[in-house]
Parts: sequence; C-alpha cells; structure tokens
Amino acid sequence: MSVKVSIAKLLAQIGGPISKLGSGSGKSFAGIVFTKIAGIDAISELSHDLDIGSIILTGTNGKTTTTTLLIKLLSNDVPIRSSFESNTINAIASALIQQKGDIGVFEYGIRNKKYGIPDTVQRVVDPVGVVYTTISPEHAQVAGVKNPFNEYYEAKELLSKGMDNGVIITNCDDPRTAFLGYKKRDDVKINYYGLEVDDIHDFFDADVIECPNCGKELTYEKRFLNHRGIYSCECGFKRPEADVKLTNVEFTNEKWMLTIEGDLFNYPTNKHVSFKVDLTVPPFGFHNIYNTLASITAYATFTPKTENIESTVKDVFNNLDMSFIPPGRFEVVKHENKLIGLGQGDNGDAAKINALFMNQFIDGPLEFIYTTPDVDEEEIFDDHFEVIKALKPSHVIVVPGRKSIEKAEEYYNIIKKEYPDAEFYPLSYDEMTKRINKLYELAIESEYDYVIMTGCGEEQAMWENIKQKLIKR
Repeated sequence: MSVKVSIAKLLAQIGGPISKLGSGSGKSFAGIVFTKIAGIDAISELSHDLDIGSIILTGTNGKTTTTTLLIKLLSNDVPIRSSFESNTINAIASALIQQKGDIGVFEYGIRNKKYGIPDTVQRVVDPVGVVYTTISPEHAQVAGVKNPFNEYYEAKELLSKGMDNGVIITNCDDPRTAFLGYKKRDDVKINYYGLEVDDIHDFFDADVIECPNCGKELTYEKRFLNHRGIYSCECGFKRPEADVKLTNVEFTNEKWMLTIEGDLFNYPTNKHVSFKVDLTVPPFGFHNIYNTLASITAYATFTPKTENIESTVKDVFNNLDMSFIPPGRFEVVKHENKLIGLGQGDNGDAAKINALFMNQFIDGPLEFIYTTPDVDEEEIFDDHFEVIKALKPSHVIVVPGRKSIEKAEEYYNIIKKEYPDAEFYPLSYDEMTKRINKLYELAIESEYDYVIMTGCGEEQAMWENIKQKLIKR
C-alpha cells in the first residue's frame, strides 16, 4: 500500500467515531476523508485487501432486504465487511477502512450514470460478484427528472460490464436482468435464480414487455410478478434455466413452507455444489421469495465453506422473523378483528407487490387508503390506479403522500370518477404527526375487516410510526 494511501486510511480511521453516528453521510464519512486525500482510484488498494473479494448488490427493488439476508448467511462462515442503505462509493470505502473481513458485501443503488458512477465503482471496487434483483422503470426518476429507461438500464449494466473474473448472480425470471447475464456468459460465470412453481401468478393486466435483445414483444407462457415470468422471443432469447430455484411452496396465514434447490458454481472452491432445503418462514410477501432466492444464491456462490450451505440456510431462514424487513416496508398487521396491510409503495412495481401480498389475506370487502405521489409523478399515479382497480375495493380514501395537496386532489378527482363515494383528506406533509395520527385513525375506525394502506410517503418515519401504533394498541 502506498504512503499516500496509508496516510489517507489512517486519517479516515481517526474519523471513525463520527462515521458511526448514523445513516447518510455519517456512514460515509471515513470514505469521504479517504477519497479527498488519496483520490477515488485509491479505493482499489483497499478492495484488494480482501482475501475473496467484494460482492455488490443492485436492482430496482429488493436491494436492502437481499443484502441484509446475505450478510446473515455469509457471516456464519466468514468475516465480512458490509454496507447497506447508504448507497455511495464513499460508504463502500468506509466499510473497507473500518471493518475487518475476507469478503465485502455492499448494497449499491444506481439511478443514472452521473450520480451512480457505476463504471467507476466497478473499476475501483473490482467486484468478484454482482447481484441483480430486478430492473424496472419505477426508479428512473432522479432529482425530479425522468431519465430514459435505456439510460437507467445501462447504468445498472455498467456495474458488471467490465468484469472479467467472478460471478454474476441474476434473476432469470426478469428478462432484463437475465439478458445482463446472457451477454456476459463468455466472460464470467453466471448463476441464475428463479421460480419453478405453479402457485404464484400475477392477476394484473399484462403489460407489453420488449425483448432486451431485439426489441420485439416477448411472449409469456406464465407471469409471476409484473414482467417476471417464463418468456421467450422469436429472436431466440428466452428465460434461462435457474441454477437456484423455488420448487415447492405452501401458503398459510401463519407461515410459508418453501423448498429451494440449487446446483451452481462456487467461486472460492472453483467447483459446482448442490443443495436442497425445506424452509419455514413468516408470510413475508412474494417479493421476499425473490430476495430469499437472491441471497441464498449469492451465499452458495461465495461461501468458502460449501459443506455448511444447507445447515446455515436452514438456521437463518427457519429462525427468521419480520424484523429483517427494513422499517416502512409493507406488512400485514392484525388489529383486533381487522387485517391491515400497510407500507411504502412509492412506485408501480412496489405497489403491485404489496397488492399481491395483501390479496392472499382478503376474504371480504376491502377498503383502500391510498397515499398519492406528487407533481410530475403522473406515471406513478397511473400505475397506482391500476393497482387500486385490480383489488376491486369497496371504498377508497385518498390522502396526500407527498407535499402537494393540490396535486393529490387532482389524483383524487380521477379516482372519484371510478369510485364516486371516495373520500379525500387534505393532510399537510409539514404536519407529519397529524398525518400519521389521522391515517392510523382511518385504519382502526374503518368499517371494513380488510384494509390496505399504501402509496407514497416518508418511507420510514410515516409508515413505521403507523405500524408501531397498530401493533402496540
């Protein structure tokens, strides 16, 4: 390690207590100090200090949950350095400086090339693993500007495009992420994960999905969730076979039983490994089945102790509770005689997943309490409105989810044409406590036994406060 890098690392370590104060820039402070002194390219010297290497996780949805689960799994077998929720190169550098471990596990959110610098991250971190959850257009908006989806997609691709060693782990049910693996199949190993069951299916109207290879419309034999499913194209591109797959599932209101089988390449041993596990997990939502598959695939790919795969996976998932889900995410809470599903759904894909999760519990009339998007977010509203109509609620309540009450009322007036008895509550974003209390009140005083409350809002502060009030009552 060069003298300049050694000095930068020492000064960054001195700032360690400050960097542990909280989320955001606090978690990135040591990395900021380091890159100011040594430059961003010097992060490559920190990366090469790892015996196995770094894994970077990205995607539109599921990054934080998948990263959290992977950390739980890998830390049983090997010391790790990790960073999640703070999606910056400085957060990765901070983890490399402050922590000890043989492998790095880093969540990295990318919305465009300018802010996400994915090609730079790939070059300086030099990951031996890149994990893709799913890629869809919902997060293509940055700083109030809607970016073309092809640019958003390219930014995601750049995180692995320069790889010439290691493994890409990607969702084969998503044609966009599957294609990223397809294009790199001659350069690195690809481990795919997906579903092979008949019990999960999408009930929303099918969107036209373009083939990422030729641009023609994909033909779907089956859809699991939105654009994820069994697909093919006349150009020859089709869903790859899954290396890790869900082969059986049983749903109940209290628990889910999952059977997961794998036969995949393990990076540290340079060998193929096989496993099969039967898991019992909380009813944590269809999206978390994919997060489970992604984390198990990444774990089985990078653990140096392949003999532990089945026992570690069983131990982690059979003892899982809902606390692994990040604050504010969608959950179904039992409150007296009601089942209330609530949580963040700030884009169309997330709201659809919330609806699919809630739908398994609905056994009677439903009330939909909808929190709206803001100005210039009409596309999000259009997706949300499709979700509302798909659930066929008996009653709809509309509340501003963002700052603009005027825009929320415009959205309400559109909804009112479909649901004439819909109600509107013009609650101020600046009076968040009042908004939280009213949403809580609307949920518990609803005349319906089934209530879903989702849409936009402060991801953690609003949703988690309402959720805790419901649980504690």
